[in-house]
Amino acid sequence: MSSNQSFKSQHEEAYASLMRGLKELDLQGPYVPCDLVLIGDHAFPLAMNSRGQVLMAASLYGSGRIVVLGHEGYLTTFPALVENALTWLGGDGSDNLCVGVDRNVSAVGNNLQKSNFQVEVVGAFSDKLGVGVYVTDAYSVGSDPTDLVAFLKAGGGVLIAGQAWSWAADHPKENTLHQFDGNKVSGVAGIYFTERYGEVENLPVYPQIPSSWMSLATGKDFKDDLEFLLQGVSEFNLPADCVFSEVLVHSPLAFPIGTTEDGQPFLAGAYYGRGRVIVVTHEGYLAVESMTPFWRNAIHWLDEGRRGVVGVMVDPALKVLSKSGLKCKKTNFRKDLSVFVCTAYITEHLEEIQNFVAEGGGLLIGGHAWWWAYTHAGQNPFTDFSGNKILNQMGLSLLGATISAGTYKALVPSWPIKDTYHFRHLLHRFAAHVTTGDELSKHEEKYLKKLGSDCDCYLHTKAHGCFYYTQVLAALTDMLKKSDLPQVSDSCPVKTPKDHLLLSVESPVYELCPNPEALLPYLIKDNSLMPDVHNHRLKIDVNTEDGEEWISTGLYLSPGMSTYMVMPAETVNKDWKIQIGCQTDDLHDKDELKRAPRVHEQFPVTSDMMHVSNLWGGLIYLVAPPNTQVKGLEITVQKAVTAPYYKSGVTTAAEWSLLRTAPGPWAELEFENIVLTVPSDAVRGLERPDKVAALWDKITRAIADLAAKPHKFPRKERFVTDVQISAGWMHAGYPIMAHHASAAEVVGVKKGKELWGPIHELGHNQQRSCWEFPPHTTECTCNLWSVYVHEEVLGLNRAQAHDELPLAKRKRRVEEYIKGGRKLSDWSVWIALETYLQLQEKFGWDAFKKVFAAYHHMSNFPDDNGTKMNLYAETFSQTVGMNLTDFFKAWGWPIETATEKKLSKLPYWNDHPMAQYK
Repeated sequence: MSSNQSFKSQHEEAYASLMRGLKELDLQGPYVPCDLVLIGDHAFPLAMNSRGQVLMAASLYGSGRIVVLGHEGYLTTFPALVENALTWLGGDGSDNLCVGVDRNVSAVGNNLQKSNFQVEVVGAFSDKLGVGVYVTDAYSVGSDPTDLVAFLKAGGGVLIAGQAWSWAADHPKENTLHQFDGNKVSGVAGIYFTERYGEVENLPVYPQIPSSWMSLATGKDFKDDLEFLLQGVSEFNLPADCVFSEVLVHSPLAFPIGTTEDGQPFLAGAYYGRGRVIVVTHEGYLAVESMTPFWRNAIHWLDEGRRGVVGVMVDPALKVLSKSGLKCKKTNFRKDLSVFVCTAYITEHLEEIQNFVAEGGGLLIGGHAWWWAYTHAGQNPFTDFSGNKILNQMGLSLLGATISAGTYKALVPSWPIKDTYHFRHLLHRFAAHVTTGDELSKHEEKYLKKLGSDCDCYLHTKAHGCFYYTQVLAALTDMLKKSDLPQVSDSCPVKTPKDHLLLSVESPVYELCPNPEALLPYLIKDNSLMPDVHNHRLKIDVNTEDGEEWISTGLYLSPGMSTYMVMPAETVNKDWKIQIGCQTDDLHDKDELKRAPRVHEQFPVTSDMMHVSNLWGGLIYLVAPPNTQVKGLEITVQKAVTAPYYKSGVTTAAEWSLLRTAPGPWAELEFENIVLTVPSDAVRGLERPDKVAALWDKITRAIADLAAKPHKFPRKERFVTDVQISAGWMHAGYPIMAHHASAAEVVGVKKGKELWGPIHELGHNQQRSCWEFPPHTTECTCNLWSVYVHEEVLGLNRAQAHDELPLAKRKRRVEEYIKGGRKLSDWSVWIALETYLQLQEKFGWDAFKKVFAAYHHMSNFPDDNGTKMNLYAETFSQTVGMNLTDFFKAWGWPIETATEKKLSKLPYWNDHPMAQYK
């Protein structure tokens, strides 16, 4: 059981103890409570009215427990609840518990005279009292309840009651969350008294912790905070040399400070316990001089007037932060600091830093998660990235998504923030729209697509122990049940922002909700494909090199179907994964959807018995980690559907005659160097897959020949078709993705232009940055492989291979390029390819093979295009034994004098094709 799941069960048990024997809580008496705001992983409600306002709550802090009631009158109105609370606060079942009662609520002591508790009414709390539980109102804890917080943290129990609306009315310029005395105790545990009145009614006591979509609202008006932080700040200029992450702002007490026009936050703040936090999504921004006014505001906002020491771990930031007027010192984490400044990559003192903020400290943290997410494929950045281990509970999570450099206007301090995006506020509005029919504004509709993507991200924080996480999950589950969900397909695309959002959350809600089987009929209406194999055994051999590799099983799971897989010991906790589904493109950015944005699932192999499923179904794969060599691994799949699967040299003709009719909707043809994944309909009539294999073996060997590599690829390429993909008609990667229309072409044996696209993408996968000059050659040099394969394997002259390559078109393009001034800005795609074709037509394909081979033996390559182009000109010249500098200069390449000098002893290529244009 995960720690968050254990929190959840712990909270449910606590709730049952606290509400034992109670059928209702009649709050309709003379007392007007305040609404409580809950944050963090440990706080949960005990009483919630029909507007979603929390009027009683409980939480944990350190080793201790706390119960908070929204009015001090409730201490005597509900004696049975108080007795339950004292029992739970004392550690459940503790006999002769000693209870200290503040004299301002001495009536509680009178009510307890006949109980088993030892009650002592005292003038004030002292750590010398020797009590196990302390009872007080929210006005008697004093302005510095350090001892009471220490008592709680060390394992004591606190019962505190009161309301903050009258205090807030008397202190209109004060910050209720941090200045109201009661919050100096309860806030540490993530429960805050607020200035908002709680509506009273007769509340039933529910068997489970109460829940309502209405509780999704933000917990504070952040207008004052934004005014303070943005004073003297008109814009944020994100420098091009820093790639920022996006931050997800998800706590009721968290808010964006700096965002792009599309609502992506790169700077955000939050209240946490008695302290505050600000996150900026690149640590380099902390040292930007032009940001000094903002960092001065930020440090003072975090310091809250204490004028204490600011401890800075980030060296470059020290100079800028020292201009704040506060004492800044280079130091690692210390508890006696007022504000601590660190990067999001910190791996030590994580819990201590959380407690430091909860007990009143300020935290400024800078860093991104996109590189971590990129280099830790298959891991969950929300739960595994060290910065998020601090930030998640504070309601801020660094995402793998990046933010473009540029200048962004500062927000207008208002609440809700006008014309921008706040995750929790919009989620609350959308829930109202779906549940009660509230109309959304055009501004709100504009951000629904982003909200869907963020809900997917948020749910993958898997913070099941957090009250607001379970509220979001429950609200989204309820919305999916109440909405008439579109059964998305090629013929029934999703076009409205509302349906886009609902479709985006179907998969994560199904995956993470407590009862997915009950939800499934609402999500998929027609789901009839049944398993046809049981306890199916597979044996696999694996030999991976640099990258992880998908291992096909020939099995399929239908939508919503789950299965158990018995995994060998060699794969457990060794970075192996099980993957359901091969369509890995993320479509969240698309306005129109022909399928859900994310339709595959991965499961790290953490035990020998793995339970896996996917709402959308999919082929079953094992994902083997890099540098893995094993033979004869045996896997057992409890139940699945067979899919058409052919493997060269393994599947016999007789086996294929049966397999091509297998019921799974996706088929795979696995050859020497490539695996083709297509709809099963594309292979039902394929009698001779061996002929297709022969063609693709020739193609892939030719690709290896031109790249000057061994015929056997280090990892088989994968080509997957889909109803919709993330970019273009096809795109490169692992796997190469293409639309369904390409399926018939790649499994046929026609030798025609139909294969230009697939080979173009395979060419992309051969490109190397050392001889690439982006953006000029990105869509150019990959076509060398298309031309080569069409001529050498398919027997088609280049002029016939593509509509852009007849000689007349090529000549006209060159003339237009010359007329335009030979500008490199115009040198791309077909005109750039012409440069390489001219070289090939003079020196042949062998010259390219030798040039690519030469690069295999080089290292320490330059980064900039100019130097790389000079290196290429030099390498090609030396390979062919001829000085080509004049040729490349004629194309507008920035050939340096030093390069010309190096090559001056070689004979010049004077009659090159560009010489006529001098």
